[in-house]
Amino acid sequence: MQANQRGKIVEIHGGQGLINRMMSMGIYKGKEITKLSQFALRGPVAIKVNRTVLALGYGMASKIILEIE
Repeated sequence: MQANQRGKIVEIHGGQGLINRMMSMGIYKGKEITKLSQFALRGPVAIKVNRTVLALGYGMASKIILEIE
């Protein structure tokens, strides 16, 4: 996914703990997110959910499966 690209969450891979943590941040199946930027190599990924900007670690971000618009 490129910077400033939008997508809809199709699935989140991982255990229930990870899914619950993402849901507490507003990241869940069916939600639309925008990727703002990605830092060098495998650094944090900045995303926008509604009007909130979040920085997710590369490992956590890679578990989110999107349908890109």
